Amino acid sequence: MPKFAANLTMMFSEVDFLERFARAAQSGFKGVEYLFPYAWEADELAQQLRSNSLEQALFNMPPGDWDAGERGLACLPGRESELEEGVAKAIGYAKTLGCQNIHMMAGLIPAGLSDEAAQECYLTNLRSAADMLNAEGLTLLIEPINSRDMPGYFLNTTGQAKRLIEMSGRDNIKLQFDFYHCQISEGDLATRLKDLYPITAHYQIAGVPERHEPSIGEINYPDLFARIDALDYQGWIGCEYRPKGKTEDGLSWFEPYCVR
Repeated sequence: MPKFAANLTMMFSEVDFLERFARAAQSGFKGVEYLFPYAWEADELAQQLRSNSLEQALFNMPPGDWDAGERGLACLPGRESELEEGVAKAIGYAKTLGCQNIHMMAGLIPAGLSDEAAQECYLTNLRSAADMLNAEGLTLLIEPINSRDMPGYFLNTTGQAKRLIEMSGRDNIKLQFDFYHCQISEGDLATRLKDLYPITAHYQIAGVPERHEPSIGEINYPDLFARIDALDYQGWIGCEYRPKGKTEDGLSWFEPYCVR
C-alpha cells in the first residue's frame, strides 16, 4: 500500500506551521514534506518529527530569493557559490531530520540566456550538488514543473528530466515525479509512470486543474496508486495540494490508504 506524506506547506494551513506536524499525525499520516525548513532550527523540526512519530520524506534546497521571485539557482550563471552554500545547508538539515531525499529547484531561465547555456550551467551545478550529497549518502531529486504555473522555469517535462539525469552521469540523481505537473505538461500518466519508475525516487499528487484534493479533477488517482503498488514502490507519495476547504474535511480520499 502506498505511503503518503502530508505536505505541510500546503496542508493544515489552518494552524501555525509547527502545529501542522501533530495535525498530520492525528489524521493518519506517517510522513511529511514541505518546501523549505530554513525558517526553523533543524533540531526544532526534528523534535516535531519525534513527538509525532513522523518521518521526513522530502524538502527543497534554498531557492535563492523566493520573495523576489527566484525559483532555484541551478540554471543561473554566476550564482554557483551561493548554490553550493545552499547545498551544504540542506545537507545539514537532512542529517538532523533523517531525510534521504533533497530536491534542487532548477530556476527561471535568465533573460537573454540561451537554452544551451542554461543547460550547461544546470548540468554543472547538478553534478556538483549530487557529488556533495553522495558524500553523505543522500539522493538529489529534480522535478519538472509545468510552464502554466511557473513560466520560464528551466525544467518542464519528464523527458527532459530523464535526459538530464542520463547526461549527468551521477547515480544518486533521481526523478521527483509530480502527477499534477506531468498531467498539465504531458499527460499519458500511466505509461510515463511505468517507463520512468527505474529513475523515480518520490511521487507527488494533486487534483488537476485547480490543485485541490486528488479526489477532485481529471486524474484517476486510485488507478495510479494501484499501478504504483504493482511496481512494489517503497518510497513516499507527497500530498502537495491546496485543500479546497479545511484540510481534515477533504481527507475522504485518504481513508482507504490510512493505516493507524
